[in-house]
Amino acid sequence: MSNLLARLPKTRGELRENVSMAKHTWFGVGGCADVMFSPQDQEDLAEFLAQLDPAIPVYPVGAGSNLLVRDGGIDGVVINMTTHMNTIKQDGDTLIVGAGLHDADVARAAAKRGLAGLEFLIGIPGTIGGGLRMNAGAYGREFKDIVIEAEAIDRHGNHHRATPQDMGMAYRYSDAPLDWIFTQATLKAQPGDTADIRVKMKEIVSNRADAQPRGVRTGGSTFANPDGHKAWQLIDQAGFRGKSEGEAMVSDKHCNFLINKGKASASDLETLGENVRAAVKAKDGIDLRWEIRRIGKTHPITGGSHD
Repeated sequence: MSNLLARLPKTRGELRENVSMAKHTWFGVGGCADVMFSPQDQEDLAEFLAQLDPAIPVYPVGAGSNLLVRDGGIDGVVINMTTHMNTIKQDGDTLIVGAGLHDADVARAAAKRGLAGLEFLIGIPGTIGGGLRMNAGAYGREFKDIVIEAEAIDRHGNHHRATPQDMGMAYRYSDAPLDWIFTQATLKAQPGDTADIRVKMKEIVSNRADAQPRGVRTGGSTFANPDGHKAWQLIDQAGFRGKSEGEAMVSDKHCNFLINKGKASASDLETLGENVRAAVKAKDGIDLRWEIRRIGKTHPITGGSHD
């Protein structure tokens, strides 16, 4: 979209043009967003969306850990939830947390306050908003186990409140309307000993370091586990451990992680993922479902780094 900035409503937040999405994703790949909007708060976001031309697409982005932005970039407005939507308040045994907060930061905040039950968040590489959208989970717990209520704003600027039941949360899935942008959540916890909580969190971090690739450009789990199966085992059995496509590689440490070896394009990563899906389908008749969100336009890469 040409001259998009001139068509956008006035806002108290920050608007930037031609923002490289490679700098906002863990994979470190992808083209530019036409505009990135960092709202000051819920009302700023609601007012912006209410006045925005309905023909202009919007894409909320948090940590960028489970996100693959294609090489052609993004037409429309990327809404950066991490800059300002990151407040945290305690109300008894509950925490009211902004959607832009990193899950690990919420786990640490709960531990500091002597609140137990949120330790597993230390093992999820994302934000509260992303966790609500996909019912993220780790180490036997998931968002639907801890969420009392979530708040969201739709594409027209309307506010919504919903429970996990309202959103039909299931394994790595939420039935919340696709145009909802989550703004905050109320999480339930229970009193606990801070030292014990931190021991549990340390164990989770250690287990994650042992089992998953570290120190490389990667995303979260690439595919959801099919019923009765583990995605990594299916990928391993299909012969894709360590396999590459351009500069993209299936991790030889954990087969359900894709790695950017240095100069991968988004096309390299997506093509490798689709090759994995095709191989598992051919061998076991199982359709792997992408857990990583893929957005943006495709186009041929003509050379150069993608940063």
